Amino acid sequence: MAFHPQSLHDAPRAEINMIPLIDVMLVLLIIFIVAAPLLTHAVRVDLPVAASAVASMKPETIQLGIKADGQLLWNGKPVEEAQLETLMSEAGRRTPLPELHLQADAATPYEIVAHAMAQASRTGLEKIGFVSKPEE
Repeated sequence: MAFHPQSLHDAPRAEINMIPLIDVMLVLLIIFIVAAPLLTHAVRVDLPVAASAVASMKPETIQLGIKADGQLLWNGKPVEEAQLETLMSEAGRRTPLPELHLQADAATPYEIVAHAMAQASRTGLEKIGFVSKPEE
């Protein structure tokens, strides 16, 4: 390497030395090339083949209707609140767990709907869906 003396009228130049950066990038590239096959290592297993149908058990759906005056309907039949607790606890013990579809009138107070949801949660019915009319 030859050094050239700077003349007095040349201002110092601020340049980034790219050589160390390129060296580091090449080293990282080599590391990734060597390490990549180690990350994709898989164990080959010869699995047996069986001809069986997929078992799809669709959960039962239960319709719980709540009218604006607080009347409760279990699958379309009127029930009392004490009877509802028994029906919900029976449904909560079934396998697969049924889905509860809640149909409440638009004028039903939220307190009644929240009480029915809490009762369903306590008895083990975890899947609750709200049924509504689509907009026109």
